[in-house]
Amino acid sequence: MYVSVGSSCNLCIEKDERRAAILKCSLTGNCTVYANGLRNAVGIAFDPETCSLWATENSRDYLGDNLPPDEINIIKEGRHYGWPYCYGKNIPDSEHNDKCNAREPSFIDLQAHSAPLGLAFNNGKNFHIKYLGDLFVAYHGSWNRKEKTGYKIVRINLGSNKVEDFAIGWLQNDKALGRPVDIIFDKEGVMYVSDDNAGVIYRIWMDRTGLIYSGGTR
Repeated sequence: MYVSVGSSCNLCIEKDERRAAILKCSLTGNCTVYANGLRNAVGIAFDPETCSLWATENSRDYLGDNLPPDEINIIKEGRHYGWPYCYGKNIPDSEHNDKCNAREPSFIDLQAHSAPLGLAFNNGKNFHIKYLGDLFVAYHGSWNRKEKTGYKIVRINLGSNKVEDFAIGWLQNDKALGRPVDIIFDKEGVMYVSDDNAGVIYRIWMDRTGLIYSGGTR
């Protein structure tokens, strides 16, 4: 079992090595640090094709509206992913003196303060074939950015690593109507999205014409 444990602060050096890390735990309850330097890797998921472990990363605050990027990382055992010393593609944080040579850079940089939470790989048969194998990420949305960002589901084409909007509409006139949290696909390939602002779960599916629909339930 793999467990993500967030940091206790914005930019401190944790005294407990289990903080800001992903732990690998046995069924007897013995846990060891699998990877660290992850400020808040809320979502973790295994790629069913490669069996590699992926994680979202909520980066530090108070470097302005556009820094540092939030991240998608491929987690490798024993690696350090930067926080609090570095961010993104091994950019040194100005508050720490570290050259970042021994850190693992981000795999994909995301818009700062998007707050990526859940992520899921689509390997079902409901969506159009062009979405097969793609990664979908829930953006919970910003809380400290002048112009709000996030509040949506994005699709990442892993052939090009291009990030594009997939489901939007939760942010209207600067007001958050919903805040996506997690994503799962059922055995048919239908997507389910939880929303902790509206208190609903959305069902998103595609019909035979290629049109995408959604429905929510409390």
